[in-house]
Amino acid sequence: MREMKEDIGLIDLVIEVVDARIPLASRNPELDKLVAGKSRLLIFNKTDLSDEKENEKWLKHYADNGLVTVRMNSKNGTGVKEVNKAVDAACAKKLERDKKRGIKERPVRAMVVGIPNVGKSAFINSFAGKSVAKAANKPGVTRGKQWVRLGKKLELMDTPGVMWPKFEGKDVGLHLAMTGAVNDQILPAEELALNITELMQARYPGRMDDKYGCRELVGYECLEAVSLRLGCLKKGGEADTEKGAVSLIKDFRSGALGRITIERVGENG
Repeated sequence: MREMKEDIGLIDLVIEVVDARIPLASRNPELDKLVAGKSRLLIFNKTDLSDEKENEKWLKHYADNGLVTVRMNSKNGTGVKEVNKAVDAACAKKLERDKKRGIKERPVRAMVVGIPNVGKSAFINSFAGKSVAKAANKPGVTRGKQWVRLGKKLELMDTPGVMWPKFEGKDVGLHLAMTGAVNDQILPAEELALNITELMQARYPGRMDDKYGCRELVGYECLEAVSLRLGCLKKGGEADTEKGAVSLIKDFRSGALGRITIERVGENG
């Protein structure tokens, strides 16, 4: 955060990448103070994994609060053209000032920020049309800032994923754990899986039954049924719920249980 503060004076635009499944928990609240006064662009990434109806509600929510927003799927490049338009819209005042001063073709300098594992580097690579930033489906891959020039109009500074010191309420930490934004060693797999089964039965009833034959089971009984269906067994044929939990978490994060949005507008602050 100190390094970002030192560089903010060089920046025209701040592009914040969030996970569309957790549009609230994946936003670092300390960034608002850090980038106050700068033009902002909010990228809803991983929209291939999130609920389309909820995407629309969240995009409207943030647009109504004055943020330029764009949905993005960095895996296949969906949304790249919209990002170019959004950069122009977010930097309209800056571009107009340059024009009046006779400054031509000075690139917009943008800082790409976000928490770990929201896909910042994947977004940059997709936007650039080639691999120019390190990317992986786990937190902590980008270790330091790196500049990426995209033609004559835009320069991007990729920054490491930054968490804040203390979460407001347990739900924030839980939602981050569900999507893999925090280290999997922090929360026991079985505990996380039980929270996922509770969420699925409440938000998307029927999907657990379709995938695992859980019917209306909840809690540990549901996790046992998942483990048995997946063939996660101990000696004697007893359900190995620890292995089953790991497999369930993987299915949840990968989209094998369908498109899921964990947070809903109006329910999480």
